[in-house]
Amino acid sequence: MNPIEYQTDFYAWTQQQAELLRNKKIEQLDWSNLAEEIEDMGRSEKRQLESRLEVLIMHLLKWQFQPNLRSRSWQLTIKEQRLRLEKLLAENPSLKSKLTDTKEKVYPLNESFLTQGQRYILR
Repeated sequence: MNPIEYQTDFYAWTQQQAELLRNKKIEQLDWSNLAEEIEDMGRSEKRQLESRLEVLIMHLLKWQFQPNLRSRSWQLTIKEQRLRLEKLLAENPSLKSKLTDTKEKVYPLNESFLTQGQRYILR
């Protein structure tokens, strides 16, 4: 099997690496790029956790502090983000240990945005 270059055709490279793994041809694996891609997959799940929490917290803050602007859209967004977070955590239980840090990271961003938004609305 001719090696496919990671930089040349990523999709074909992933398929070849999967086939090599299935056939236990470890000597032909592209170890460094394979390790990097596995790490990237984990980071992607963590970024999804951050993003979903950020959207959820933003809408919960808006719901609490801007009651005159509440809408069905906000309500549906809150419900959707909660459901997607539940699914993400069910599929990646180790991310539960990242929840506190992630909330602390995204909450100030939301609080700042909300404060700016309130000033804009009050003008």
